[in-house]
Amino acid sequence: QVQLVESGGGLVQAGGSLRLSCAASGRTFSSYVMGWFRQAPGKEREFVAAFRRSGGSTSYADSVKGRFTISRDNAKNTVYLQMDSLKPEDTAVYYCAAGSLGGSYYRMYDYWGQGTQVTVSS
Repeated sequence: QVQLVESGGGLVQAGGSLRLSCAASGRTFSSYVMGWFRQAPGKEREFVAAFRRSGGSTSYADSVKGRFTISRDNAKNTVYLQMDSLKPEDTAVYYCAAGSLGGSYYRMYDYWGQGTQVTVSS
């Protein structure tokens, strides 16, 4: 069982930066594939970034590639999402997720945080 708590959301102007954190409980944190998703009002939950199951490499949605960076600190049981050059279209609730398979499809993740709101003003 893994419990996830996100933090770091807020209101930022376009072009600004935010860093989201996802603190995980449970001693098996390092065995899970971690990812970030987001959901804007009236839209489906969409993939943002994740670690691949093997090798620890990362993958990103095309819409955030080059602007967002996912990282993790296994010693602190924490995953981060550094978001730079933010755009109004990045406005959404951002969710941290953990799963044994991972990937870009949200149903492949078993555990979810409560979400943190990110609002980017133009």
